[in-house]
Amino acid sequence: MEFHGFTARVNGIRMHYVAAGAGPLLVLLHGWPQTWYCWRKVIPALAEQYTVVAPDLRGYGLTDKPASGYDKRTMAADVRALAHYLGFDRTVLVGHDRGARVAHRYGLDHPDDVERLVVLDVIPTRAMWDRLDLALARGFWHWLFHLQPDLPELLVAGRVETYLRYFFERWTYNRPPVEEAVAEYVRAFSRPGALRSGFDDYRASFPDDFDLDEASAQAGEKLRMPVLALWGGTGLVGTLPALDIWRQYADDVRGESIPECGHFLPEERPDAVLDRLLDFLKA
Repeated sequence: MEFHGFTARVNGIRMHYVAAGAGPLLVLLHGWPQTWYCWRKVIPALAEQYTVVAPDLRGYGLTDKPASGYDKRTMAADVRALAHYLGFDRTVLVGHDRGARVAHRYGLDHPDDVERLVVLDVIPTRAMWDRLDLALARGFWHWLFHLQPDLPELLVAGRVETYLRYFFERWTYNRPPVEEAVAEYVRAFSRPGALRSGFDDYRASFPDDFDLDEASAQAGEKLRMPVLALWGGTGLVGTLPALDIWRQYADDVRGESIPECGHFLPEERPDAVLDRLLDFLKA
């Protein structure tokens, strides 16, 4: 399938996105260190039933990389503005990694706009910080490193491929489908401002995103729409009681691990992801 890219000016930034198909809106939100390209293996099947839109999030890919706005409320507002720009008031949201955190905030801030929500290989940001202990810190050490001002850019600059490969090699079970995309991601994160923006996404995790999630929890806010949580059976999230955790944050949630799969579900096991996703959307 040939993918066509577009640009929209929304929420004060130029947002790049790929679109395919026709029907109700389904938005795919990528994580770090990736772009819309991580969805290339699932877009064709989804486009048979949906208008599928896969944007580069604020700071990623061909989207603008401003100096601020990486809290998930603002990033969710970017995506919502894109949906409205395309003429849709309601959407299905599917998010992986950092994109799942954007989708989570979108669902909390605009529950009437979200038909269904799918989160891939994450637990909520607030739960991450609340559960942080030695074991979790060893597995998710990059969260703490990326929080530091300036230092990650200084150490990674000129070593983009080496740094990204560290994660692509250690976070995967089925490596060939991810390996074929590494050059694309290296190009994306070699663009001016891309490293800083990706790290700013993590820097927003604390205190900004934590404070937003804490305020929602204190107000008794949960995701009201049906939620599907999937995670890689051999990945770091697979070591946590992910489904039980998500049940504290959503009224109607189901989920399971994808066997023989690491962190990069849409690339490592696209057929398995599609099977679970299409079953959920039909339910």
